[in-house]
Amino acid sequence: MMKSLKIGLFVLVFNLSGYFSTAYAQCAMCRATVENNISNGETSIGAGLNMGILYLLIMPYLAAMVIGFLWYRNAKKRKGKFVFYGDKF
Repeated sequence: MMKSLKIGLFVLVFNLSGYFSTAYAQCAMCRATVENNISNGETSIGAGLNMGILYLLIMPYLAAMVIGFLWYRNAKKRKGKFVFYGDKF
């Protein structure tokens, strides 16, 4: 089970890292701001805005993964401590 969990986690991280590095999602207001700045000659704001959007997008998933990992680790430790009629439970 642990091997399949590690493989699944690796595949998930690998797929998401490739996806987010090429994704440039923008809301309508952000896009209008970037287009307005580009038409005025400013081109530096677009890259920073895209990275900010990607940063905000990944944070909830990263927090959920950390909480899930800590929960799994605590449950595994707790399971090893219980003894039920002489056998480990």
